[in-house]
Amino acid sequence: MQEETEYINVYGARVHNLKNIDAEIPRNSLTVITGLSGSGKSSLAFDTIFAEGQRRYIETFSAYARNFLGNLERPDVDKITGLSPVISIEQKTTNKNPRSTVGTTTEVYDYLRLLFARAGEAYSYLSGEKMVKYTEEQILDLILDNYAGKRIYILAPLVRSRKGHYKELFEQVRKKGYLYVRVDGEVKEAVPGMKLDRYKNHDVEVVIDKLVVTDKDDVRLKGSVATAMRQGDGLLMILDQQSGEVRHYSKLLMCPVTGLSYREPAPHNFSFNSPQGACPKCKGLGVVNQIDIDKVIPNRELSLYEGAVVPLGKYKNSMIFWQIEALLEKYEMNLKTPVKDLPEDVIDEILYGRAHQDKEQPHRYLIGLLRHLRGRGEVHTDAAGSGCLCHCAEVG
Repeated sequence: MQEETEYINVYGARVHNLKNIDAEIPRNSLTVITGLSGSGKSSLAFDTIFAEGQRRYIETFSAYARNFLGNLERPDVDKITGLSPVISIEQKTTNKNPRSTVGTTTEVYDYLRLLFARAGEAYSYLSGEKMVKYTEEQILDLILDNYAGKRIYILAPLVRSRKGHYKELFEQVRKKGYLYVRVDGEVKEAVPGMKLDRYKNHDVEVVIDKLVVTDKDDVRLKGSVATAMRQGDGLLMILDQQSGEVRHYSKLLMCPVTGLSYREPAPHNFSFNSPQGACPKCKGLGVVNQIDIDKVIPNRELSLYEGAVVPLGKYKNSMIFWQIEALLEKYEMNLKTPVKDLPEDVIDEILYGRAHQDKEQPHRYLIGLLRHLRGRGEVHTDAAGSGCLCHCAEVG
């Protein structure tokens, strides 16, 4: 009895390459099976001991449950004693990949994504309010309750905080028979040739209907709500003419305060392998590469002409220096001005470009600089910020 409780004893194992092998393995300890390739290590561990332990465990199930699992064949062995229920961990060869985490390797991550998509509750990042969504019948009931006896405008949003003159949009609105639009909070008549300042952000809504909310007019109200939902892609706004207050209603997930709407969450929204779910800072990789400016410009006493920017070196008759010289002339400076006397805005414009002031999205000169410095070992890699939605918090 003591032998069975302290050891796993295998007698006469003949699976695969095993030739009538007897083995004694101590319990409650770490045992390593070693040997040449093809000597039968896996045959003993997986195909004999694990297979017999699994077969015995399944035999404890009811006959009904065993119908779904099928019958497991008994391994070719005379006898095994001291065997408990067994667990086998499959051998995997994984490459070093920043997208590979404990969650992805164990496949728990897939279940978590599904759980968040189906059981999660969405909150607005603007107001912190819980997102809501309504059916058309619920929207009608809310309008009748909140605006009974009041004169309202039913609006369908067309443009939300985007630049453009929208001349063609206003022409389409007129062709559909709508007479009024609400532009940046002001109701205006949609006149021929109407257009906006193309360089400013605008909010544009079309006025679907103006009416006084009464129970007698519910057919008209229902039709206007359906039209507004169709024109606004599932979103409508109600403007109280007297108070000027605006409320948002949507069949999609929507913030009741700001009108921000989300699509229904899906598993890919929680995956760092998908553009919809990846952190915008690290692109789902978990790390970001940053240039050490002190390595790029180690001596700010020097000028660009003298080689203050190490990867560029001293002045050469080349396009990059012509471009920098033209840029400095705009600020009444030149290539011989010491870097310490250049404003930070000018240095940023030299390094990141006028249209690429975002230091995490450098223009092509800085990308080339990044590659050059990486080859010299002068780029350090940092974990992405704490606001990241992907797995970069796991990568240190």
